[in-house]
Amino acid sequence: MAWIYVLFAAIVEVFWVIGLKYSDSLLEWAGTAFVIVLSFYFVIKACERLPSGTVYAVFTGSGAAAIVLIDFIVFGAHFSMAKLFFIALIIFGVIGIKITTDDDADQQTDTAKQGGE
Repeated sequence: MAWIYVLFAAIVEVFWVIGLKYSDSLLEWAGTAFVIVLSFYFVIKACERLPSGTVYAVFTGSGAAAIVLIDFIVFGAHFSMAKLFFIALIIFGVIGIKITTDDDADQQTDTAKQGGE
């Protein structure tokens, strides 16, 4: 479930970053603020089960890659093969972090919480 929280945080990050750029009215700014809080809520929930460094790296890397791709596709940003190459590096890095993160981190966190009670 922790990885689902990271995924949700990264998806929601796309919306608040776009909101930061394009919000014009008070209602749009309020929506952007709400989505920022929601994004960080998902990060906090993920950090309860996974190492915070891993969560933050995957959250920012996947969110940044998604935002750049959306910027190319939706908003017509300048595209280059070099940019695509570096986005691919980010994505490979995120996948590498996910693959090499010990799934026992969930169990260690649960054990530590139970032992501390």
